Amino acid sequence: MFGAILIMICLLTIGLLYAALTVTPFETWKHKLSNWDDHKSIGREEPLKFLFRRLVRGKDRIQLDTTGLSCHSDLHFELCLANKPVIIDKNASTVYVPSNEAKSEYKVKPYARKEDGTAMKAVTPVRILHGNITPPVCDFNHNVPAVIFSSGGFTGNLFHEFNEIIIPLFLTCHHFQSRIQFIITDFKPWWVEKYKRVLSHLSTYEVINPVENVSVHCFPGAVIGLRFHDNLALNSTEIPGGYSMFDFKHFLRESYMLKIKHVSEMKGQKPVLMLLSRRETRKFLNEDKMVEMMEALGFQVIAATPNQTLNLDIFSGLVNSCSVIVGAHGAGLTNAVFLPDKAVIVQIKAEESSLIDVYGPDHPVITDPMSIFLKGYETARAVYVDGQNLKINMVRFRKTLVEAMKLLGDSTPENRRTM
Repeated sequence: MFGAILIMICLLTIGLLYAALTVTPFETWKHKLSNWDDHKSIGREEPLKFLFRRLVRGKDRIQLDTTGLSCHSDLHFELCLANKPVIIDKNASTVYVPSNEAKSEYKVKPYARKEDGTAMKAVTPVRILHGNITPPVCDFNHNVPAVIFSSGGFTGNLFHEFNEIIIPLFLTCHHFQSRIQFIITDFKPWWVEKYKRVLSHLSTYEVINPVENVSVHCFPGAVIGLRFHDNLALNSTEIPGGYSMFDFKHFLRESYMLKIKHVSEMKGQKPVLMLLSRRETRKFLNEDKMVEMMEALGFQVIAATPNQTLNLDIFSGLVNSCSVIVGAHGAGLTNAVFLPDKAVIVQIKAEESSLIDVYGPDHPVITDPMSIFLKGYETARAVYVDGQNLKINMVRFRKTLVEAMKLLGDSTPENRRTM
């Protein structure tokens, strides 16, 4: 658990991704439908129902087909689908699904961190009324489905933004081919601006802020909440015709117009190494020596500070120009999703931590982190986020960098053919 430095060819523990597909799964299986070309409009009944059915299976699919509404809840997320006309009120707090069914009511918090009470305190619930009800009168009518999700929770942390919103958005929405409209509760303008490329690549329609847009909107269907598979993961078998991390990587390349697909494209120049540098907590106490060693081994070093990482439009391209990324275990390494294929990650872990000097190697802080986390988020944060720095063992670090350089050499097209 506490290895000093890990080199990961797959990014973090996600099993990412190093390939880009030129044809998405949707493009592949849509042509198997004999009537697809006759029903390209998402506003037509059968194609719309087909796209909704893709998101559910088993009893949930039967419920959707039978009543027009299906709600699913598990450990991590809640998701309700309505494949029939819906009316969404002035602040998106209530979704009306009229039908001849007996009246029923559901409450959904549309953020994929259901198991975490701290995160969910910042997520506003959406009420769904289904059956024999009297909805408000529509102010605006739309011809594409609505997708309601929250930008509350743990936004402000890159790992959580990708884990609980960006990847779930891709899972839930990409097969609609941009013919959906987002309604974002707990609306944060800075978050929408930060991920405008992702949002605009998933939807051709302007995002609705329900607090500012005080109108009643009617849609031919709605998705309330987002699907979630696992931490920074996509499981292509979880949903029929589902996407994999290969597809997500390709989606990011398109969204951020990333130019470099594979590290071999940078052959003939010094490999660029990005060091995720911190200035306050979890900083490298001997960073100058680290940089000196990296450069001596032949790397061109970019020391990226937290301020640089805020603008993803620019920073994603900078990461994409790198062959190696080095950082402490934490959210910053999530930026590795922008690396080219066959890039290398070096993750600094516990044996390099200043906590060993503070607590000793046998303290529960080192040997049993879970016991600290069980004391609550604030206690854990005080120890592992605010109270920790890193001093790198330079002998061990040099061996790791040499191995990283070797891995880059092994990833060239010539070497791949002979391996």
